[in-house]
Amino acid sequence: MPLQMKLSAITLDCPDPLALAAFYQQATGLEPHPKSDADFAGLNREDGLLIGFQRVDGYRAPRWPDQTVPQQLHICFKVEEDLEEAEARLLELGAGKPDHQPHDAARARVLTDPAGHPFCIVRS
Repeated sequence: MPLQMKLSAITLDCPDPLALAAFYQQATGLEPHPKSDADFAGLNREDGLLIGFQRVDGYRAPRWPDQTVPQQLHICFKVEEDLEEAEARLLELGAGKPDHQPHDAARARVLTDPAGHPFCIVRS
């Protein structure tokens, strides 16, 4: 019988946990963890999932799709609004958009957060 494991947290390395948590808070509406600080910040989802951001000295941002610094993690988010609107809002918040887009633009977009982690937005 397989273990009954439930995902409880995802943590991303970054140079500035509070800034990256603020980006994802504005993008997702998740609540900040009350003990967030300059070394570790978190966002809580209603079902108990924590998205964490931990400070790493000498952090090197992923260079996707180039593999000189591999992405190491990829997160996908479903969005209710039109992908154009969601992308524009995320770019306003500080996201980047790589030139390489492997998906049909009507279905999904690859963006990068302010610390360089790639993530996808997909139409739900």
